[in-house]
Amino acid sequence: MELDYRLAFEMAPVGLVISRNRIMVDCNQRVCEMFGTSRELLVGQSFLLLYPSADEYERQGARMAPILNAKGFYSDNRIMKRANGETFWCHVTGRALDRSNPHASGIWSFEDLSQQRPVKAELTGREREVAARLLDGLTSKEIGRALGISHRTVEIYRARLIRKYGANTTADLVHKLVGAG
Repeated sequence: MELDYRLAFEMAPVGLVISRNRIMVDCNQRVCEMFGTSRELLVGQSFLLLYPSADEYERQGARMAPILNAKGFYSDNRIMKRANGETFWCHVTGRALDRSNPHASGIWSFEDLSQQRPVKAELTGREREVAARLLDGLTSKEIGRALGISHRTVEIYRARLIRKYGANTTADLVHKLVGAG
């Protein structure tokens, strides 16, 4: 039996995107469903379209490049934006086809985590970044290093998140962030 790679791409259970220089050159139907738009409106567009803000798009791209360069792949959980403006948690994994030029071409998968982890509060870009790393189990110092900010600044954002989610402790906040609280 001959393998039909196009069919496998189209019918994959996760969203798939092929990119060049952070521009979507092809995507499957699952990506369209996840982001609430059509293939015609995604192909040829920058990934910026899928981010809650231009700042997050720029910071994420800068953060991913050295990791893609060193390892050839990258993975994280982050808040993304649907075409209707709704934000949702998404697991993103990517592979650079040329590690020496990590954004030149890549293959990316997107998995909608909104059923397990709803976004319950309106968050700023930096709050979303801190929340994602709290869910990864990082300390304030580790988050600060990852984001290029001081651990004291991370603690300020963590305190804001605790207030917004009505949590009592960081552990309670994490519990609420994952949608269990």
